[in-house]
Amino acid sequence: MRLMDIPEQQRPREKLLSQGAQSLSDAELLAIFFRTGIRGVNAIELAQQVLNHSQGLSALLSASHDDFCQLMGMGTAKYTQLQAAIELAKRHLLCDLQRETVFTSVQSVSDYLKLELKGLQREVFLVLFLDSQNRLITQEILFRGTLDAASVYPREVIKAALQYNAASLIFAHNHPSGVAEPSQADKLITNKLIQGLSLVDIRVLDHIIVGGSQSVSFAELGLI
Repeated sequence: MRLMDIPEQQRPREKLLSQGAQSLSDAELLAIFFRTGIRGVNAIELAQQVLNHSQGLSALLSASHDDFCQLMGMGTAKYTQLQAAIELAKRHLLCDLQRETVFTSVQSVSDYLKLELKGLQREVFLVLFLDSQNRLITQEILFRGTLDAASVYPREVIKAALQYNAASLIFAHNHPSGVAEPSQADKLITNKLIQGLSLVDIRVLDHIIVGGSQSVSFAELGLI
């Protein structure tokens, strides 16, 4: 079926304008992004087939260039457009964190970190450096590890925190396995970092673990 054969109020663009973007399905949103389908397949049908073949939106957004280009109707042009859209979303969330008091919403921090960290094949340890008003000064990935572990050195975290004159920190790291639950090692290093930073009067507000499309907050679990 051609898009023009669908009732106007049910077409993705018109539906977005009349009902808002949140009313659209994943396939409808992708259809707007794709703009056109391919021979015999309209944009919505193409989007749904791409979602099915990539096993969902999260996997599609995390796909490598090679894997993305193997999907029907996809290529380098659409891959670069999608990566640009993802980066714009990251920067939008980052701007919000820089303007506002970060810790007023764990959800806004988690949303940003999920975009920043999900899909990475190796474990990384990221730190958000905050001022005395809990506003974001900067962020930095301090450690990169193997597929199953990252070596985190408290002295390097303390050194960076003092360099940025941070009053408090939020830690984040990813679990490439897709399981966001904190391990015993995660709990131990977090406690070690809290103890070391307390010696220089710097607070740890949270440690957020990202696994796939999920995130877990140490603060919400009562672990900090």
